[in-house]
Amino acid sequence: MKNTAVLISGASIAGPALAHWLSRYGCTVTVVEKAPALRPGGQAVDFKGETHLKVLARMGILDEVRRLQTGAHDTTFIDAEGRPQAVMPGEFTGGDIEIGRGDLAALLYERTAARCEYVFGDSITSLTETASGVHVTFERGAPRTFDLVVGADGIHSNVRRLAFGPEEDYVRFLGHYYALADVSAAVPAAQSVMYNEPGRMVSLWGNKASAFFVFASEQLEYDRWDTGRQKSLLARAYDGAKWRVPEIVAAVSRAPEFYLDSISRVEIDHYAKGRVVLLGDAAYGNTLGGFGTGLAIVGAYVLAGELAAADGDHRTAFRRYEEELRGYAKVARKGNAGPFLAPPTRRRITMRDQMFKRRLLLRSMLWMTDRFASNIDLKDYPAPAEAARR
Repeated sequence: MKNTAVLISGASIAGPALAHWLSRYGCTVTVVEKAPALRPGGQAVDFKGETHLKVLARMGILDEVRRLQTGAHDTTFIDAEGRPQAVMPGEFTGGDIEIGRGDLAALLYERTAARCEYVFGDSITSLTETASGVHVTFERGAPRTFDLVVGADGIHSNVRRLAFGPEEDYVRFLGHYYALADVSAAVPAAQSVMYNEPGRMVSLWGNKASAFFVFASEQLEYDRWDTGRQKSLLARAYDGAKWRVPEIVAAVSRAPEFYLDSISRVEIDHYAKGRVVLLGDAAYGNTLGGFGTGLAIVGAYVLAGELAAADGDHRTAFRRYEEELRGYAKVARKGNAGPFLAPPTRRRITMRDQMFKRRLLLRSMLWMTDRFASNIDLKDYPAPAEAARR
């Protein structure tokens, strides 16, 4: 197999999942991650449907993922006085298996660290394709040349920016922001609850984090690495809110873990350009769309499998990868979780809550979710040992 020296940008889910397969196919894999170490915590992620579970089983991690699962919780919608209005069942947001993002990332890292090189605290600064590879420069490390480069670095992909063009050409802002915060030490809660006012939502102890926020907004300008500024923006967005919101927002100012980002969608015509290819949210992300982790795992399986099937011919493999994933990933180009989680009016809030009282409608939505998650015929790619011997 040729083209076996592969650089992957991103050490969250998609990157280590691809590293798992490529290293088993005999590739020499380097994973570079801007963060100084694995990022713990973060929102819960889920797998749903036969396809997701089949890929986890083929990776040999299904039993471990089941062992680490959090267990989905029902969420009670409440009004400003804390009175129950409706219940969103855990299966609606938690899929078949729900697991902490940090736990899944750690599991994938542990399964690949002995076979792959991980470089933390560094980032790619330039990509220059040559006839035989990609010359890569880094913020801190010495320049190196790789056969292939994979952008598995999220919806704000650095690799996509360097190889394809500026983010604004490919990422569409959908009118909302979300935030996750660890307020467990300051704001105890007996059950998972969600409170809404028009255009904003706060959830405590739900399936995503101990505190989860979604709010409508114009596009904001801020440094993605400046959490202090982001906490201030969140406080401003929830100024004047009722229920326990002032208490929760005050706790956020002291939260040890905090993350804020836009709800956005990636819209790109092709996943590859020369020897550079995109994977996961970098290629088909839709924030809070409910399919991101499953798409990352399946996408990694298909991308690595197509490289093995093509004996490392990246042109053929990247084309086939896109042919296989384009239809499956189209679910990421639909929907916007913002208006569902933070309806714009009180009438829309009531309509959303009423939906969960209609069991037939809810069952239909769950059936459609499983259908979307399984809407691909997984190929049986070459066995890793066979591909590595080529």
